[in-house]
Amino acid sequence: MVSPQVKILLLSDTYSEHTEKWALGLAEQGFQIGLFSFNKASYPWYEHPNITVFFEPDKKINAESNLTKLAYIKYVTVLKRIIKQFKPDILHAHYATSYGLVGALSGFRPFIISAWGTDVMKFPQKNFVAKSILKYNFKNADVLCATSETIKTHIGAVSSKTVEVIPFGVDTQHFKKKKTDSPYSSSEFVIGSIKPLESLYHIDVLLKSFASVYSRFSNARLLIIGEGSEKNTLEKQAEALGIHEVVRFTGRIPFSEVNHYFNQLNALVNISQYESFGVSVIEAMACEVPVIVSDTGGLKEIVYDDSVGIKVPVNDVDATTKAIEELIQSPEKCAELGKNGRQLVLQKFDWQLNLDQMITIYKKLKA
Repeated sequence: MVSPQVKILLLSDTYSEHTEKWALGLAEQGFQIGLFSFNKASYPWYEHPNITVFFEPDKKINAESNLTKLAYIKYVTVLKRIIKQFKPDILHAHYATSYGLVGALSGFRPFIISAWGTDVMKFPQKNFVAKSILKYNFKNADVLCATSETIKTHIGAVSSKTVEVIPFGVDTQHFKKKKTDSPYSSSEFVIGSIKPLESLYHIDVLLKSFASVYSRFSNARLLIIGEGSEKNTLEKQAEALGIHEVVRFTGRIPFSEVNHYFNQLNALVNISQYESFGVSVIEAMACEVPVIVSDTGGLKEIVYDDSVGIKVPVNDVDATTKAIEELIQSPEKCAELGKNGRQLVLQKFDWQLNLDQMITIYKKLKA
């Protein structure tokens, strides 16, 4: 535990489960946490005596264009007022672009930036202005963090500073194999996806693969967890494929319930176009659920060989179909991948280890 006087002001999206994990994890360790968010949480997860929400708008502030990034400058005044009130020891921006920019413009030090993914993998490729903004943000940070080696490499393209790799780990005491109430019978093989319903994540490819699997294995079921702009399109696709009766769309679920859903699955499929890391993959592995992932970015860092999961080419319906059928036909392989996956998470992605890494950085900066 640390002194309750150590104050960390997090510039981070309160709608994100990752912000929830970091804030609550640090608060439980005795840190005083302040939150500044450009989005609104879907439920009040931050009701904790060591957490204070200083800024959270009723409506999301669009973060997609460079013009919007420049418009964020007006929020620097708000942030400076919060800094004066809260008197943080450290300012920590989780996301290198929007939150990184307001943090850099505030002039407060020490200042940490944690890159999450598209902020360094896609944003600087937009144009010269976008790349310049990112360079400015990194220049004004005392510490740079990345959630994977993939993201570290992308940061290296715009900054020569040292980068600390701290994954989005999982609480292995919470995420573990256990019995849970399930609407599925033991004879059904449940394939799951837990991603935003956006084109990037190729849920449409999963639906096509599942339709092919279901034509040969009538006990197959598909559970799609998440919300997004593609939801109506995907539901219509499931109906057109004739699988709507065995596909369930849950919408967004509270982070506290994710473990319950993982323990309903026989396999998790994450076949994104690209992925900076893949938190849902390691959460599933921690629950001893075998995983099928696309061979890209942070996903292939996690599933480094076929002893811990199955990799398929991006956007490959046939390969995804084959991988799912392989697991349906081999309970032994499912069990082996599940146990090996759990061991990998315990060794490299245990949340307490990752939290301790961040706390070590905080202590060095405080000192």
